[in-house]
Amino acid sequence: MKLFRITAIIIVSLLIFSCEDSLERIPKDELSIESTFANYNTIKAYAWNFYNDLLGYGTGGNPSFIKDEFSTDLMARSRRNAYSPWIWQIVEIPASSDEYSSPFVGIRKCNLMIDNLDNSNISDVEKNHWRSVAYFFKAYYYMDLINKYGDITWVENTLNDDDDDIIYGPRTSRDIVAANILELLEYAVENINPDGDINVDGVNTINVHVVRALISRFGLREGTWRKYHGLADSDTYLNASVSASEELMTAFPSIMQDYSKVYCSESLEGADGIILYTQYEESVLGHHFGWYPGSSNGYCDLTRKAIDMYLMKDGQTRWTSPLFEGEYPYNNEFRNRDLRLYFTTPAPYKIIGPGVTMNWEYTDNPEDREFIDLMDSISTDGSKGLPMRAWSGPVVQNVPHFSDNNYGQTWSITLTGYQYNKLFTRLNEGIRPCINDAPVFRMGEVLLNYAEAKIELGEFNQSICDATINKLRARGDVASLNVSNIPDDPTRDPTVDPILWEIRRERAVELMGDGFRFDDLRRWKKMDYATERKLGKYIVAADENNKVPILDGASEGYVSYEEQPPTPFPDYYYLYPIPSNEIALSKGEIKQNPGWEQ
Repeated sequence: MKLFRITAIIIVSLLIFSCEDSLERIPKDELSIESTFANYNTIKAYAWNFYNDLLGYGTGGNPSFIKDEFSTDLMARSRRNAYSPWIWQIVEIPASSDEYSSPFVGIRKCNLMIDNLDNSNISDVEKNHWRSVAYFFKAYYYMDLINKYGDITWVENTLNDDDDDIIYGPRTSRDIVAANILELLEYAVENINPDGDINVDGVNTINVHVVRALISRFGLREGTWRKYHGLADSDTYLNASVSASEELMTAFPSIMQDYSKVYCSESLEGADGIILYTQYEESVLGHHFGWYPGSSNGYCDLTRKAIDMYLMKDGQTRWTSPLFEGEYPYNNEFRNRDLRLYFTTPAPYKIIGPGVTMNWEYTDNPEDREFIDLMDSISTDGSKGLPMRAWSGPVVQNVPHFSDNNYGQTWSITLTGYQYNKLFTRLNEGIRPCINDAPVFRMGEVLLNYAEAKIELGEFNQSICDATINKLRARGDVASLNVSNIPDDPTRDPTVDPILWEIRRERAVELMGDGFRFDDLRRWKKMDYATERKLGKYIVAADENNKVPILDGASEGYVSYEEQPPTPFPDYYYLYPIPSNEIALSKGEIKQNPGWEQ
């Protein structure tokens, strides 16, 4: 199926002609269109082209979703002066932008398929199935556009050369576009082949479960955006999310119990709770994201705030739990924590193995190997064992492995002291590109969507909590949440209900680094969280040879490479600016988002 997909992408790429504007026009070669949509197999080959736009780990360079995480409160670049333009309020209006134009290229491809299916030599049932697939992807592209830009041009059919009034006409209101998205997805639920034809289409293709997963995501995002940004009709979308999520919870009653295997498996085929995934295979299709933590580049870190999000095993925060032993020495804060923490950032250790070597020995101090032994016991296949290694195999002598105190080992470095390594796996040692599969839709997210939508509708209770939040907590070996006895969190935003705060905490932990946080803060209208100063591990300067900067220049305290960003976060920054070329070409019909015009 991977080889077929790559071949199909090449074939379809030859059929797609670039044109002079962002929405593009119908190719004049009608013969190629007729042959492309002639029968079931040619339509399937065309549809495979859409899958490349689903967010996996990319096939080269850095996946876009992780870049958005740097504009949040929970992650930071592990490179100096790599500030987020959103947080520092230095976003410039682009002349053009792939974030604006690329979805329209996808929409055009969807419209080509939709407009030509009736002329194909397949049955009506098959036409409805492929129309549903095209509707799914059209909804997917438009969901991204309204999330970023709000009002956006709706293109119903394939454009011709004389359609400038559509291409550069006024933007369609968000209300209409959102309703259209939901309508497309509801049609797909009713008309798509329920499970997909595994023998014909493959085991990892768009089916009714995938459509519902997108409704679950879209309904929550749109519903909460409307609620917190003062728009009407939020309940319509929240209820759509609830209904789709309930269907999925029946169809997928189990989730993967090993959290690391969600991200570090060479194959997610048939895995519990995995609805759709991007497949990678050595010498066929790979990605580079998994080896970044083991490279000399440095890439991304968790912040102090992210670490504090993880609960203790008793279900309380580090601020209130008697299990918390303090922030220093380094081992203390990692004891008795949610197991997902250990799979997301390497726990402290020290070994004897300096320089560039594959071999190492234990030190004489038992505490230096405490978390090496722990990882051996909880990593079921050894894929997340310690010590950390470079992608090519040499060991890292100690964690934390600060960029400014790395003992001459320049790989696997960090600025905050909490390197993000969730996708780094021993299974990829010596393999480049990496081949661990990427979950696109999974039940972990769906359970969180359901819990949040339910509380926003005023319908959350202990039964729902047990089926969602506590199901995820159990995987981290964390005590269940009792909705009638919420533990106190002194860091809670006082404007957020305590139960909602815990649901949002669980979302942050379960989806840490998965590309959701930036959109979450935007839809909650809580980007002020991201303007808090990003701090790192608590250290003693002398222990790090006085090379690692500490907040306010103190002799001990929190690592602090970044300065305090400006506050408050501007309201108009919640929507992206429309590229200036689009406005110019429209001759004033397309208006800039409010605030950006100044």
